[in-house]
Amino acid sequence: MSVIYVPAGKAREYAPLAANLYSGCNHGCKYCYCPNIFYKTKQQFHDMLIPRRNILRDFEKDCRKYTRSLLPVQFSFTTDPYNRLENELRLTREALKLCLKYQIPVSILTKSKTVLEDIDIIQKFGPHIKVGFTLTFSGQEESLQYEPEASLPEERLAALAKLSYLGVKTWASFEPVIIPEQSLELIKTTAEMKLVDFSKIGKVNYFKPPNPINWPEFLSAAIQILRSAGRQFYIKKDLRELCPEVELKKSETEYADDFLIKPF
Repeated sequence: MSVIYVPAGKAREYAPLAANLYSGCNHGCKYCYCPNIFYKTKQQFHDMLIPRRNILRDFEKDCRKYTRSLLPVQFSFTTDPYNRLENELRLTREALKLCLKYQIPVSILTKSKTVLEDIDIIQKFGPHIKVGFTLTFSGQEESLQYEPEASLPEERLAALAKLSYLGVKTWASFEPVIIPEQSLELIKTTAEMKLVDFSKIGKVNYFKPPNPINWPEFLSAAIQILRSAGRQFYIKKDLRELCPEVELKKSETEYADDFLIKPF
């Protein structure tokens, strides 16, 4: 069974290759799109968190095929690579070791500070890895309301700060945007403090925000912050299409598959 795959649609804007080592996720995000993919309720998706069968064996088979890949593999899309079970099973940690063994560059996207427990392996990748966090809310109350079992906003920012300090390339996904004022606050914080080397900004899909959002106003404010701080970023297609009046540079609308990550 193939584990490494080529994402399609909106997911393709995040990585050219991906791997999901677990089924389900315990973070309990109210805005999560994954339960619909698996025809589950959000509670069922939360409760079904399990390791995929024979996952490391099958993952290593794929690693052999992708030895010295020019493109990075991202952990993950339909789960968080640092969910509750990772503390016990260490599947992500073992998968990272396999990527090192077969010289495959890696991208990580998580909402959990426990990624820091793998800093010893992450540092061994050198320029062949980037570690990112989904940043949704600056307020603790809103984070606990919408993503109750994920790390708190300040914990994610602190983890990014540590990773950056240790020389690890970092990035952030500002999607979904549910309370634009809080997303803009996070964009400003990460840009001015240089916590991330690259940002990807989207909107919100499959979930209705508590209040209507003026997307052109949000996008204009976001790019002003990032450009003023001299940061590199990518604006996702669905947000661009909502805001045709907002002018963007070519570099701000390209996938940038290889940005930050060098092949071995």
